[in-house]
Amino acid sequence: MSSYKIFSGSSHRELAESICKELGIELTSANLKRFASNEIYVRLEESVRGKDVFIVQTATKNVNEDYMELFLMADAMKRSFATKVHIVFPFYGYARQDRVAEPRETISAKLMADLLVTSGVDHLMTIMLHSDQIQGFFDIPVDNINPCKLFFDYLKDKDLNDTVIVSPDAGGAKAAKRFADMFGLPLAILNKQRGAHNESEVTHVVGDVSGKTCIIYDDMVDTAGSVCNAKDALIKAGAKDEVCLAVTHAVLSGPAVERLDAAGFKEIIVTDSIPLPDPAPQNVTVLRLAPLIAAIIQRIQAGESVSGLY
Repeated sequence: MSSYKIFSGSSHRELAESICKELGIELTSANLKRFASNEIYVRLEESVRGKDVFIVQTATKNVNEDYMELFLMADAMKRSFATKVHIVFPFYGYARQDRVAEPRETISAKLMADLLVTSGVDHLMTIMLHSDQIQGFFDIPVDNINPCKLFFDYLKDKDLNDTVIVSPDAGGAKAAKRFADMFGLPLAILNKQRGAHNESEVTHVVGDVSGKTCIIYDDMVDTAGSVCNAKDALIKAGAKDEVCLAVTHAVLSGPAVERLDAAGFKEIIVTDSIPLPDPAPQNVTVLRLAPLIAAIIQRIQAGESVSGLY
């Protein structure tokens, strides 16, 4: 019998089932339902006393319900005498609100961290936080897993001659530079200005993209306005009209799918950190996280280092 159990919230059961399949164990049952008032009810259907437990949940367009469900599940685990509560939370919601950028704003990413710890979480596993410093918001261990190796393994056998890795803004330049260095490719950075939330304008391109194939690399695509503007700016700067998009988290809110289809990216490469909408964007390739997460869980249970996996 396994010394740990894996539960799934309602946001991404397919990922939880894939992780369990990789590990060769069954997903443990939990009763998750809503009262008529829309209050969330959680009850574990198996004992977790003396066990390590892993809860698989992610942030979707229903981010507030996803979080509340996760808080209640973690609380149920602790009250049922679980030894440790680990959460596998691929897309950390509210991550963009990680500082006070304008007077009288909340730092929502910090508040979510406090609520997770208060609910009983002992360890967070997440995929590519929007900013690395969010790890410091937690008083528990955090594994911030960089998925760049998944993208590298997928792209390494493709023809990357005359290819440039592009960061769509200065904030993502560090991650994009690391990714470019894995291939030995040059980097270009776009200067972006925001007039309001989910609105942006590219003012100029830093780097040589003339006659090059470009791969835009970023942590997330939300409404897709920024990446579509980025593609237009690259074409105007002389890049080939064969721009690819590689992003970890396909949030795809509002008009995102329509914008991506209209933009005509050669290929859109994402992970399955968030379930894709139906219909999904054209020319999309999904990289599976389950093998990597399963390997990390195995190492955690064996008391081994996980950093070598990514």
